[in-house]
Amino acid sequence: MQEQEQQLLQSVEALIFASEEPVTLQTVSRITGRSLRQSDLDEVVEALNRDYEATGRTFRIRSIAGGYRFLTEPDYADLVRRLLAPVIQRRLSRSMLEVLAVVAWHQPVTKGDIQQIRGVSPDYSIDRLLERGLIEVRGRADSPGRPLQYGTTTGFLDLFHLPSLKDLPKLREIREILREHEEQQYLASAGEQMPADEDDNG
Repeated sequence: MQEQEQQLLQSVEALIFASEEPVTLQTVSRITGRSLRQSDLDEVVEALNRDYEATGRTFRIRSIAGGYRFLTEPDYADLVRRLLAPVIQRRLSRSMLEVLAVVAWHQPVTKGDIQQIRGVSPDYSIDRLLERGLIEVRGRADSPGRPLQYGTTTGFLDLFHLPSLKDLPKLREIREILREHEEQQYLASAGEQMPADEDDNG
């Protein structure tokens, strides 16, 4: 019995480690061929996390977007953020982040609603966000012309490591995050310019 339990622990760990998306109960049951309840999977995850904690690992398995993913512990978040910052910047521009934020907090929302909130056309950002699977069409509004309405996807929850939309940060927190992001960008650009300035003075 213990051997089977250990095999299940290792199987779940391997699946979550290898997957690029949150691993759900259905995925684990289908691939392992075992009939599991959500409580069974929760117990497996708790057992793995206890082992990670006992051995001083810098990561844990967390519930994200209806499934499970490996996430770095908060103490190492800044370290990982500096590593991934260039990748995130390539993926989402400032305007795309702003449109995504409006969709997240006001969904379902139309292009007209977004433009009214931001003051500029969201067409380009909406097209890119749809391509990246971060937002989706949710239907049509009852207003004249029946414009399309947009909402976020599970891919959005996964990207921002949110268990559900209930866990969205407040607007005030987002403003602080954006301000911190702008300060980091300024410091980074200043750092990149320093060697050139020194050479000019030399």
